[in-house]
Amino acid sequence: MRDAQIPPRRLVSLDAFRGLTIAGMILVNNPGSWSYIYPPLQHAEWHGWTPTDLIFPYFLFIVGVAIPFSFQRRLGTVAQAGHLMGHVLRRSLILIALGVAMRAIPTFDWGEMRLYGVLQRIGIVYLIAGASYIYLGARGRAVTGGVLLLGYWALMTLVPVPGYGAGDLSPEGNLAAWLDRLLMPGRLWQGTWDPEGLLSTLPAVVTSLLGIVTGDWLQADKSGEAKTRGMLTAAALLAALGLVWGLAFPINKNLWTSSFTLFTSGTALLLFGSMYWLIDVKRLRGPWCTWMVVFGMNAIAVYVASGMASKMLGYIRIGGEDGTSIYNWLYEVVFRGWAGDVNGSLAFALSYVAIWLGLIWVLHAKRVYIKI
Repeated sequence: MRDAQIPPRRLVSLDAFRGLTIAGMILVNNPGSWSYIYPPLQHAEWHGWTPTDLIFPYFLFIVGVAIPFSFQRRLGTVAQAGHLMGHVLRRSLILIALGVAMRAIPTFDWGEMRLYGVLQRIGIVYLIAGASYIYLGARGRAVTGGVLLLGYWALMTLVPVPGYGAGDLSPEGNLAAWLDRLLMPGRLWQGTWDPEGLLSTLPAVVTSLLGIVTGDWLQADKSGEAKTRGMLTAAALLAALGLVWGLAFPINKNLWTSSFTLFTSGTALLLFGSMYWLIDVKRLRGPWCTWMVVFGMNAIAVYVASGMASKMLGYIRIGGEDGTSIYNWLYEVVFRGWAGDVNGSLAFALSYVAIWLGLIWVLHAKRVYIKI
C-alpha cells in the first residue's frame, strides 16, 4: 500500500488487525460442511481455547482501541459529551438491530427466534465502553474493569443456582445459563445456554476497556519503539494473569470467564503490538497487509453482507423443498470432489473469504467506506 493513500494520522495497523479479525470470522463461520472442520477452526467444546475462540474477543478489543482515536477530539464540554453519547447510543442500537435482522431474515419467525448474537453483544459492549470513556476518567475505568471481572467471578462461583448449587461451571449448571433460561426461555443458541448471553457480557465489556487503555497509550507522547515495548510487556502480563486465574476460574469463551478476558486481551495486545511495530513504526507495508486493511475499513459491512449471503445460500434449495441447498451443492460439487471432506470444507471457506475480499476491494478502490 502506498503511503500516499493513507491519511497521515490513521493507525493503519488497527485497520489491518480489524481486517484480519473479520476475515477470521468469515472463515470460521463458513466451512463447506460443519461435519468436517480442522480442530483449530472450531471453538473449544467447553473449557480451554482454540485459535477460533480468540477472534471475537480480538474484535471487542479493537472496538476499545478505536474509541480514544474517535472520541478524544470531540470531547471537551458537557454539550459535546451529550452529543457524543447520543452518537454512541444510535450506533449501538444500529448494531443490535442489524444483529436481530440477520437472525430474523428470511423466515421472520419472531416467536422462537434467538435474540442474542455477535452484533448484539458488540452493540451493548460499545455502548458501555463508549459511555465509560465519555463520563469516566482512566482511574474510573480501571475500577470499573476490576469490579466487573471480580464481581463476575464472585457471581459465577459463589451464588447458588437452583438445582445445581454454587460454583457449577457446567453448560447447564452455571449462573449465566440459568439467568438466560429465565429471561429468554426457548430462545438460546444451545437450548439451555448461549455464548452471547446477558451476564457474560459484563466481562466482555472489560475486553473493550482494556482496548481503551491501549488506545490511550498509543496517543501518549512517546516514541513508537517505547509504545511497542509497553504493549508487548503488558501483553505478556495480561496473558500470564489469565493463565494463572484460569487454574481456579477456567478459560472459557462460552462463559467469557474473567481469566478468558485477561488471556485473550493479552494475546490480542501481543498480535496488535507486533503489527503496530511492523506497519506504523517500521512502515513495512505492502500486499501482506493491504488485504487486511481492505477488510478492516469496511469491517461491519462485509461481516453483515457475508453472513446474510451465506444464510441465503443455505436457505435457497435446488430441486424444491426436499432438494439440497445451493451452499451444500457448491461444497459437494465444486470442492469436495477434488479436495476431499476436510480439505474441501476448508477450500470452500477460503474461497468464500477470497470472494468477499474481491467484492470489498471494489469499494476500497472507489473510496467507499460504509460506516455503521
